[in-house]
Amino acid sequence: MKLSPQEKAAHRAAFQAMSPGKKLEHILTYYKAPILLALLLLFILGSVVHRQLTQKEELLYLGLLNVSIGEELEEGLNEGYLRSAGLDETRQEVYLYRDLYLSDNADVVNHEYAYASRMKVMGAIQANKLDLVLMNREAYDLCSRNGYLMALDAWLPALDAAEALSPYLVSNTVILEDNTIAYQLGEAASHELVTEEVKNGLDVSRLPLIASAGFPEATYLGVLANCERLDACADYLAYLAAGSEQP
Repeated sequence: MKLSPQEKAAHRAAFQAMSPGKKLEHILTYYKAPILLALLLLFILGSVVHRQLTQKEELLYLGLLNVSIGEELEEGLNEGYLRSAGLDETRQEVYLYRDLYLSDNADVVNHEYAYASRMKVMGAIQANKLDLVLMNREAYDLCSRNGYLMALDAWLPALDAAEALSPYLVSNTVILEDNTIAYQLGEAASHELVTEEVKNGLDVSRLPLIASAGFPEATYLGVLANCERLDACADYLAYLAAGSEQP
């Protein structure tokens, strides 16, 4: 119902005559919904602006498979690289997938965790959001057998850090053909497994940054076969190899 000018004036006068407490009560009673809506919109707008201002560009995606790292190594794998490359730590990052566990021999306690990790790794690979993996021998064997890793012997020599990295190049088994399931189901007369040895990893255990972490076993680095950021990977490997000694 539209109020007349006289009625509007009377309401204004009545409001002005109220005590501060009564004014607040009046506002909350009659304008609560618009106020809450305005606050909600301001909150959403603030969240969007804050996210835009603080969101970092992911230069590389590094998966940590069956290895646990401390704060010092984490800083070296992310901010240390950014500083060495003259990049902005506040706007860019090396995205780390932490606490991933891959195993074909996981017990009942770890089976679900291993399955969830495998699904996460496969999802990241399919989305092209996994470039490098730092891993122990068990994870390296699994990644190699499944064909996740790129052959490095053709790519590595073209890098600036080829001389420093080549001595660390290692081979592992890649499965080309495997009819295990068909054989177990009786659909094949014999079990056939075709494999080849491929130079698809780097034993980085003695590289300065990795060695300082004190891993109890050999540690390997691989490049994903479908990696789309090979130039960034090359720069990252050069950073890891800086100051390394020949094995």
